[in-house]
Amino acid sequence: MNWNEITKQKSLWNGDITNLEEKEKIAKKIAEKVKDGDVIGVGSGSTSLLATKVIAERMKKKKLNITAIPTSYEIRMLCENLGIPTTSLSTKRPDWSFDGADEVSPENWLIKGRGGAMYKEKLNIASSPVTYILADSTKMVKNICDKFPIPIEVIPDAINFVRQALLDMGAESVNLRLAKGKDGPVVTEERKYYIRCSIS
Repeated sequence: MNWNEITKQKSLWNGDITNLEEKEKIAKKIAEKVKDGDVIGVGSGSTSLLATKVIAERMKKKKLNITAIPTSYEIRMLCENLGIPTTSLSTKRPDWSFDGADEVSPENWLIKGRGGAMYKEKLNIASSPVTYILADSTKMVKNICDKFPIPIEVIPDAINFVRQALLDMGAESVNLRLAKGKDGPVVTEERKYYIRCSIS
C-alpha cells in the first residue's frame, strides 16, 4: 500500500518566482548539459527548482539515467516527485553540480544560503569538479551585501561566541534571523541557527 503523499499534493515552492522568463532560459541551458550516467549535485532555490524540472523532462524524453545529490529537503522531494533517483555525498561524488546565488559581485564573490541549505550547498560545490552558478540579472550587485546580509550557519551553543568574533573582525551588525510563519529563529536544513552578518 502506498501513502497518499502530502508532498505531491501541491507545488513545493512557496510564492511567486521573480524574473521567471530569464530563469527559465537559464534552466534550459543547464539541462542541455545532462548526459546519460551523470551524478549531478542539485542546488536549492527558484532557478535550481526550474532547472530540475527541465532536467526531469529531458531525462524522460532522451531516456537518460541520472542521479541527483540534492542539497535540501525541498529539492529531494521535488526529485522524488519527478522520478529523478537521489543519493548522497556519503555514497556518490557529483560529476558536476549547479546551484543558485543570492548575490554576485563584479569580482564573482557570491552570497549563498538564504534558503537555509548552506552546508550541503557548499559541500556539493566543494565535491564537484565543475559547478555552474545559476544567476539571473537580478542577482548582480556592485558590492556584496548590497541587498542581503551574509548568511552564516551556527550551532546554537556557539551563537554568542560567533557573533562577538564577527563583530571583532569588523562586521557592522550580526543578528539572529527570525522566522515568518513560526515563532523563534530560522533553523537551517542541518538544524543549526541562522545568523545574518552585515559588512561595509
